[in-house]
Amino acid sequence: MISERVGVPESATKVAAVPQHVVAVARATVQQAAGLVAAIFLLLGICGLVPGLTTEYGLLKMAGPRSAAQLFGVIDVSVLHNVIHLVFGAVGLTLGNTRQGARRFLAVGAAASLALGVYGLVVPRASPANVVPFDAAGSWLHVGLAAIMAALLLCWRAPEKIAHTGEPLRRKEDVSSFG
Repeated sequence: MISERVGVPESATKVAAVPQHVVAVARATVQQAAGLVAAIFLLLGICGLVPGLTTEYGLLKMAGPRSAAQLFGVIDVSVLHNVIHLVFGAVGLTLGNTRQGARRFLAVGAAASLALGVYGLVVPRASPANVVPFDAAGSWLHVGLAAIMAALLLCWRAPEKIAHTGEPLRRKEDVSSFG
């Protein structure tokens, strides 16, 4: 080969021939956090549909108040509740592919979880408005998940600065002095 004649080992030319878009890019920490939260929601949604992990599985309702099925024997669940967790987890994994999407997922997810938790605490358990269904344990779990997502979001509230290869990071003052 030509590369061997000029003193470049063949293995070096093979590595250099790999397209740049194939090279794996490290995920930002906020993306990892969003992925972890999304995985937790997926796991909760799956567990809620597994007999044994969900007690009184035969009494699992599609939706509505007073579900007798309970995840881990503690939290009222329905098919709707589990589907919401599965969809939310899938959305989180999808949005977590970018830094901005991961932040958006954590922000909107925290707000939605807080709203669902408060809704569950306010709406009476036997009320027809309790369609998900919510009980005190589930409501407090949603409030706790909202707090965790908000805390993760606040840890990475500022965009991370990245320099492209060969491009130095520039301060705002340096850029404005040219104009």
